Amino acid sequence: MELKKQIQQFAEIAKECPENLQETCFRLLLENYLGGKKPGGGDAAPSTKGKTAEDGTHAARETPAKQGDIQQSDIHVKVKRFMEKNGVTLEDLNLVFYKEADSFLPLFDSLGTTKTSESQIRVALLRCLRTALATGEFEGPLEEVRTESQQRKCYDVNNWRNNFVNNAGLFDNDKFTKDITLKLSEDGKKELAAVVKALK
Repeated sequence: MELKKQIQQFAEIAKECPENLQETCFRLLLENYLGGKKPGGGDAAPSTKGKTAEDGTHAARETPAKQGDIQQSDIHVKVKRFMEKNGVTLEDLNLVFYKEADSFLPLFDSLGTTKTSESQIRVALLRCLRTALATGEFEGPLEEVRTESQQRKCYDVNNWRNNFVNNAGLFDNDKFTKDITLKLSEDGKKELAAVVKALK
């Protein structure tokens, strides 16, 4: 019964994460819980260290993903140029994002504004920066922006599309339909730089 309650609690915690991280969050919480306590009150779960799988290979060990500051060597050359052009420093970047394994994740809780429309645009700009850090392309799927806006409680269902149409100059997109990938314009990159500096 206790395990069932814990699983429900972990599911609730995971729902607060961005959609693409919910499954990982839930799995890590559950593995951590089961690693320290087996259902039924037994001892800690046995380690897989040194064990081999049926095919003779070593069983993979679960190790926590390494977290830390973003280093200059982690940053795509296109992002370095964006930073130089717009006066964004590595310190600015590390106050907004951190690196975990090969992913760049947000450090900020607040978007620095109480306006829903402005919050949605900031979510979009920052989502494009996360992609650029990894690939060099300042872009992001609109649906991921919608999901994060919902999680951050700044999703305005009635004005969702209008907010992008009203800020169309920030994006190199002709339309804002459900399945598009947002691409930042030069003005969008300037606005992104301003947002990064505002959030630090």
